[in-house]
Amino acid sequence: MQRVLEPEVMDSWEEAVEYDAMDFIEVNTAFAQQAIALQPPIAARVLDGGTGTARIPVLLCQMRPQWQVCGIDLAKNMLQIGSQHVEQAGLQGQIVLELVDAKQLPYKDQHFEMVISNSLVHHLNDPLPFFQEVSRVLKPNGAILIRDLIRPSDEETLNDLVASIGIEYDSHQKQLFHDSLHAALTLDEVSQLILQADLPGVIVYQSSDRHWTAERAWI
Repeated sequence: MQRVLEPEVMDSWEEAVEYDAMDFIEVNTAFAQQAIALQPPIAARVLDGGTGTARIPVLLCQMRPQWQVCGIDLAKNMLQIGSQHVEQAGLQGQIVLELVDAKQLPYKDQHFEMVISNSLVHHLNDPLPFFQEVSRVLKPNGAILIRDLIRPSDEETLNDLVASIGIEYDSHQKQLFHDSLHAALTLDEVSQLILQADLPGVIVYQSSDRHWTAERAWI
């Protein structure tokens, strides 16, 4: 099944509010715990690409008070809601949110001990510059945790996945999920991007019926 692109930025206030209201606490917590398990240093600088409403940085910093997390996104309204979450959690000293294009990062080479990203890649028309920027700003021994949807091999499998997400999601949310699956990458495509971006030691695998994960522990 061919990839069908979707808009790179969800930036209406309604979209941001609807996205933030969706219950991702279980998967976000599991993602944060997996990031910590990759064992970056106690006082790590972490970049979160496509941070959205900053739910994951808040969870990370609650678990790791010594970490400094920079969350970036191109959606101003997402970041506005994210700033509220950071303030409510009292984590303004640990978390910085910035309006930044993940494909053109303003940070110096080898600046971060870890780069994470959850559900950004399927929004990128050309994901290679993002992976190249990850390679540039990450320390040579840095940790990586990137996760996103995986594109099904056929329309029937895609429709079955959409049907499986439950009655708590309305028809608009199901359509968004359908479009995101269509815009997602395959394992082979992700593996090629990792190779082209010169990110040695990164393991790429299917981590659920709808996700791939690319990860590397701190060396």
